[in-house]
Amino acid sequence: MRRAWTRIAVVAVISAAVAFWVYYDKQRLQNTPEHRLDTVLNAMPSWQVLKEQDPRFVTRIREQILTMHKAGESEQEIIDVVQPQILALQMSRLQYAPDANAVAWMTINMEQTAAIQKVSDDACFRFLFPAVKGGVNPMRVLDKAMMQRRLQADAEMMRAGWGKDRHTVTPEEHAAAVEDVRPIMQDLASQYGVAIQLLVMPENAVGKEKLTCELVQAMWAKVLALPEQKAARVIRLAVTELD
Repeated sequence: MRRAWTRIAVVAVISAAVAFWVYYDKQRLQNTPEHRLDTVLNAMPSWQVLKEQDPRFVTRIREQILTMHKAGESEQEIIDVVQPQILALQMSRLQYAPDANAVAWMTINMEQTAAIQKVSDDACFRFLFPAVKGGVNPMRVLDKAMMQRRLQADAEMMRAGWGKDRHTVTPEEHAAAVEDVRPIMQDLASQYGVAIQLLVMPENAVGKEKLTCELVQAMWAKVLALPEQKAARVIRLAVTELD
């Protein structure tokens, strides 16, 4: 049962920075593409944290976005290329985030997932598993307030996972997290039966998008209902397994 849950994607972290820029670019604002990109990115709390923590990463991502844009790549093509890189960096920070920040970050992610599913099951599935059917630009389905809350949570989590109070995962915590999640997965297996395997193999979930989105949210709702310390260590374990 352990392997059945640890391969689940924590959540597809859409590169909101790219989404914002492409959205504003469509408005045909004046100024150069570089100026437009910098204006939008610099207004984002999470981008400011990235600039503080890893300026070389920021420079590389910025140049990649501009190069792809100038080459005529589509909005989703840019997001699909940049998204995994930002996700990997965020996951490394989440591994060291204090309990409160880890739980807050996952909570807003699940709120965002639920909001996207209200738009459509297909959009929700694409948001969670972009590698299966292609991703979705959350800027086109969510309101600005939701996106700003998500970006703020990203920034707070990344800064906390880098600061002096960063968390250190021990082998004992890792083992405890495995035990914490075991009854959760057993409950889900009792409720959903063999359908739980869709979380492990989302490529088999085409045509079952609604069920798959519900499974992901049900799992994380149970995790987030745990005491903060337990929930946080399960979140970190999931991040470890995704590395």
